[in-house]
Amino acid sequence: MSEIDLVDGNLALKEIQKLDGHTDRVWSLAWNPAAGAGGLPPTLASCSGDKTARIWQQGPSGSWNCTAVLEDAHNRTVRSCAWSPCGKLLATGSFDATTAIWQQIGGDFECVATLEGHENEVKGVAWNSSGSFLATCSRDKSVWIWEMQPGNEFDCAAVLHGHTQDVKMVQWHPHFDVLVSVSYDNSIRIWLEDGDLNGWSCVQTLGETSSGHSSTVWALSFSSGGDRMVTCSDDLTLKIWDTTNNPSEDGSC
Repeated sequence: MSEIDLVDGNLALKEIQKLDGHTDRVWSLAWNPAAGAGGLPPTLASCSGDKTARIWQQGPSGSWNCTAVLEDAHNRTVRSCAWSPCGKLLATGSFDATTAIWQQIGGDFECVATLEGHENEVKGVAWNSSGSFLATCSRDKSVWIWEMQPGNEFDCAAVLHGHTQDVKMVQWHPHFDVLVSVSYDNSIRIWLEDGDLNGWSCVQTLGETSSGHSSTVWALSFSSGGDRMVTCSDDLTLKIWDTTNNPSEDGSC
């Protein structure tokens, strides 16, 4: 399908292939952002309750095939996955409380780092736009920020506390090092690095008292320009937020 006429509503989705391989629930998916560069074909990562992640690539004929099974790094469900912006590293977060970093070396994917620190299930992983920071969130109510060092080493830059229930998802602003987390405690928190204090702090909390959600907030997504953010909740609503306001002011929904 070369053209999609959204104005006239002529959008038709057609299944082109079913990908089988996982033996338990598939939790998350992530497209490799580097596809098309350097001859890399369209590439997709998936993760599952079968304790594995899988790499899928589209071949010259147009069909998709599993090219790698990433296993033995986790001993429980792999809940989330995310490619670094350059597409060379894949992070997987697991219910075993660890995050694994994978890299393709010599044609095979290898676990080059295991990030430990969370006390309970890792629910989400997210890279910032430069790939210098990786955020992870957990059922232990915390958000961790990991700073990438040479040689695929990761240092814990901050442990962020504030949520009172498990944190469902984290995501970075597409252009700035602004991190947003959403939680079972019904709130949305915005985090910034404080240069004066050499740490990270919550600069805004969006909850019921600020036109927020009245039940669990499950996910968020930024627009490509970063001027809008959408959140979804158990309260049966989606909320679209204007992110151009000063973080010290009340959020605008």
